[in-house]
Amino acid sequence: MTGGECAGKTTLARALAARFATAWAPEAARAVADGKRGALGPEDVPVIAREHLVLAEEAERTARAAGARLVVFDQDLLSTVVYARHYYGSCPAWIERRAAERRGDLYLLCRPDLPWRADGVRDRPAAREEIHALFVAALRGANVRAVEIGGVGPAREALALAAVADRTGA
Repeated sequence: MTGGECAGKTTLARALAARFATAWAPEAARAVADGKRGALGPEDVPVIAREHLVLAEEAERTARAAGARLVVFDQDLLSTVVYARHYYGSCPAWIERRAAERRGDLYLLCRPDLPWRADGVRDRPAAREEIHALFVAALRGANVRAVEIGGVGPAREALALAAVADRTGA
């Protein structure tokens, strides 16, 4: 899953993991933000990246142990790169390299067409389309397979399920 805030990524990540009986890794930036007093800053970008790697490796181990062929990520290092550039103007080179090394087989880019909800961490309701465009550009620049997912409720989930099934043959 990838995309801006409040675009339904976590809901879809959970649903996909349940449907395909596999593990999923929660969003690292959320975990770091929830554990910090105050706003995230550029010093937190490496912390987020390292947390993602830990969560990803744990999900991958869990999926392998269960014999699953698929792992679902609620964001990945490419998302960290996009947000670091957006908020702070740059991203540490090692994170950009690791993002390129760990490209996903399929990215589901969630459109910002769901209602925005404040939660103490989300902070850019007026910039949703701008951030979405940054994700579109980053995915194109990374030359990865991406499918945009939009709509609400069961229709949104059905699009995500179909995209994954098409890619995996499941």
